[in-house]
Amino acid sequence: MEEIVTIELFGQTHTLKADSEVTKAKEVADLLVNEVNRIEDQQSNQSSNMSKLTILMLAALNIANDHLELKRNHSKLLHDVKDRTASLIHSLEKKRAVNGNPYFMD
Repeated sequence: MEEIVTIELFGQTHTLKADSEVTKAKEVADLLVNEVNRIEDQQSNQSSNMSKLTILMLAALNIANDHLELKRNHSKLLHDVKDRTASLIHSLEKKRAVNGNPYFMD
């Protein structure tokens, strides 16, 4: 189901059609708007005059970089959980073998 999302960039209103639910689409659009605003604020303190396209590209690259960093962190977390789980299972199996009791009651 297509949903309509409206955002404002560079003082202009843009209406977009989204295939996902409107709250999710709005959240994604707001992420872009906030990053564009952050870059514009950063640039207003400097003497450089960036084009709108350059600002949009920087915003997209920043968001993509954050996304990749989150993916790497998530992958590392999954790897750590897998390792710790395997270690715990090994410890439990070792204890069960020593005690000969599957319920670990001493």
